[in-house]
Amino acid sequence: MLLPGRDVCNVFVAGVFLLLLACRFISGVESDINCLKSFICNFLGVECWHPHDESKVLNIKLADLGLKGQFPRGVVNCTSLTGLDLSRNNLSGPIPEDIHQLISYITSFDLSSNSFSGTIPRNISDCTHLNVLKLDNNKLTGQIPQELAQLSRLKIFSVANNQLSGPVPNFNSGTTGVFSSNTGTIGVESCANNHGLCGAPLESCRSSSQNKWSKDLVRAIKSHAELMFGALGFVFSFFLFPFSIESFGLR
Repeated sequence: MLLPGRDVCNVFVAGVFLLLLACRFISGVESDINCLKSFICNFLGVECWHPHDESKVLNIKLADLGLKGQFPRGVVNCTSLTGLDLSRNNLSGPIPEDIHQLISYITSFDLSSNSFSGTIPRNISDCTHLNVLKLDNNKLTGQIPQELAQLSRLKIFSVANNQLSGPVPNFNSGTTGVFSSNTGTIGVESCANNHGLCGAPLESCRSSSQNKWSKDLVRAIKSHAELMFGALGFVFSFFLFPFSIESFGLR
């Protein structure tokens, strides 16, 4: 089955562009690099600053193109990049630990609806210009770095539908959830379906003393279970099978 012309074009352009991003241009000669720069702003999903005069890439939007592979580290070459949208693809692997060095000035970062795994890098909090951070619908594990609460410009945040645990960071009052509006806080939908997450806007986290009390109670119940069941058995047998003193031959 053949893809429609537009779909073929989309996949081809996105594939070529990601190939360019994956390359650090170490082996390319200057003429080749200049050649690429001359038309890269005409690629699908690429927005540039003064595209006819300069080749400074500002935004890369390659959502829903069936892209595969790991996070393209070559975005480090796009030194003026402010927006990166790779959502709704088939990208996998970890989010790079040095992500703050790859997308230093980014304001909008969307990796939602992929298959990224591993933990959320703490260093993402060094991307201090972030307004939008969407990591929902992946396979991320571990805790949400508390350092993310330091992102004072963050307006939209979502980590729903992952495998995260621990407390939700205490974001400032200017942050809103992806599916919330004008609430002043992270919406429940932004953190939903992470069975180990707790804290506002979800259920409160249990303190260590509460957890210890619960564990001690469980151990106590288990240790006395045999005695309790034995006593219950005696009581039930007394009522179910009544007997008299004569049955013991004491008279």
